[in-house]
Amino acid sequence: MRTYETKQELIAEIKKRYEKYDVEFEQVPETLKNERIEEVDKTPSENLSYQLGWVNLILQWEKDEKAGKVVTTPAPGYKWNNLGGLYQSFYETYGKYSLTEQRRMLNNSVTELCEWLQTLSDKELFEPGQRDWATTKAMWPVYKWVHINTVAPFTNFRTKIRKWKKLSKHSE
Repeated sequence: MRTYETKQELIAEIKKRYEKYDVEFEQVPETLKNERIEEVDKTPSENLSYQLGWVNLILQWEKDEKAGKVVTTPAPGYKWNNLGGLYQSFYETYGKYSLTEQRRMLNNSVTELCEWLQTLSDKELFEPGQRDWATTKAMWPVYKWVHINTVAPFTNFRTKIRKWKKLSKHSE
């Protein structure tokens, strides 16, 4: 997993990968947002919904901990060893919106995430054990939680949406 020297480096990478990811949806017609292609595991809407779900979960974990609440990760009713139901909840929550709305919502969430990261000290961001929600057996620092749910999927899912566009009715 990639490491970062500064929070500015992390934020710059999130923004760069997000912008490249987002632009892939510019040529996806709304009428095909739910088109499933065998070679790609998510529809365009599911792809965006997954990202919305994870970015918003991180933001919610932080808000809840700051409010003194006990944070259940990944989410109440879901376990780390069975995330399929959580993903389905993302698709149900965000899939009812148009691709344009999902893209706008994700842009807002990524902006909020980057603004929050700006408020963290280097210790809070880069040292393990700084947030209860981030303190698991793996003892990841906050930045790893952010990276694995933003930079990594923005990069990997960009490839998936490109493949979807190549194989979909859109390319006919």
